[in-house]
Amino acid sequence: MSISYETKKADGAERLISVVIPTDVVDKAHQDTARKLASKVSIPGFRPGKAPTAMVLKRFGDTIKAEALDALVQQAYREVLDKENLKVAAQPHVHDLKADDGQPVTFELHLEVRPDVVLARTSGFKVTRTERVVTDEQVAEQIEAVREQRANWTPQESKPMEGDLVTVVLATAEEDGTIPEGKEYKIVLGAGHAIPGIEELITELAPGGTAERAVRWPDDFPDESQRGKSKTVRVTLNDVKRKSLPDLDDALAAEVGDFDSLAAFREAVRKDMVEAAEREADSDVRAKLLDELIAANPFDVPGAWVHQLIDGYANAYQIPDSEKERFAGQFRPTAERQVKRDLIVETLAETESLKATEADVDDKVTELAVKRGQNPGQVYAALQKAGRLTELERGITEDRVFKWLFERNTIE
Repeated sequence: MSISYETKKADGAERLISVVIPTDVVDKAHQDTARKLASKVSIPGFRPGKAPTAMVLKRFGDTIKAEALDALVQQAYREVLDKENLKVAAQPHVHDLKADDGQPVTFELHLEVRPDVVLARTSGFKVTRTERVVTDEQVAEQIEAVREQRANWTPQESKPMEGDLVTVVLATAEEDGTIPEGKEYKIVLGAGHAIPGIEELITELAPGGTAERAVRWPDDFPDESQRGKSKTVRVTLNDVKRKSLPDLDDALAAEVGDFDSLAAFREAVRKDMVEAAEREADSDVRAKLLDELIAANPFDVPGAWVHQLIDGYANAYQIPDSEKERFAGQFRPTAERQVKRDLIVETLAETESLKATEADVDDKVTELAVKRGQNPGQVYAALQKAGRLTELERGITEDRVFKWLFERNTIE
């Protein structure tokens, strides 16, 4: 198709291209569309598919014009991409479309292109690896957390104290002084679940009791409009439960993971924490090395990719619509860095032939199956069903890319 176009803007990944489709090409598209339609429609006085093209144009002009215009724009778009060798990063947009009878069709094509990442420098960097030492105190804290998870909550008839789990019905007076029907809450006293004044009121009650009095909202309350205000609060204490932790002994170790002794459990916890600390140190080194690569090899990224990533995190974090704009502004630098990170890894995987193969994935699945004591075929099927094979392949590729980078840079 004979068209003319001009690039009006080329800023980073963004392109704005003005396109003109000549009148003769537009007319021919109308005629071709009319002929195709004529072969399908029935018009009184003519056998199916035998109506004159001019009559079809007259009767179905608007439909023909719309179909022809859509086909012309799509064809022109593909022609621009082919001639300019553009790799589109996201769905393009058509702006300022004009299609007057007897005139050329004109429009502006707004799109973003996939960046051509050129990594001129990938070696000679020096980054520091921060070793994370696992202390006895940290191991003890982790074991204590396990005890907390297996705590028993025993009902109490006495007044509650700090650390107790209480079920209460709370109601706060309205502006006119009326107290509405309360709502039930479960609160661990002393955990910051309720403001101090309410917790104090709760501790004065025995199960089944009700109390009502003015409570002052603290000066650091999250809702600034409520800070320092006093409101009448009605509290009904339904029940009290007190936590009792299991003994720290061999029986607990056996219950947690079939360990022979508490010492074996403690050693397993330490081993897991050491491995986690090593993974964190590796992740930190990778991040530092990527920062060096990004700084040394600047390139623009498509805004559409950044927006897509921001939207994904906003949905994952369940950010309210009213907060999404603020979240996007704060998260944008992180999203841009993530997009650049992925492009650098992908580029190195391609240029240095580091992409994971099917055999690599099979070997990794077999490794996972051995660790789990399962059949490799079952593990593969489970990963495939969960849509995690691509994630597994990406992980192998990333490990290879960073191994390649570590060999060419200094890690102190």
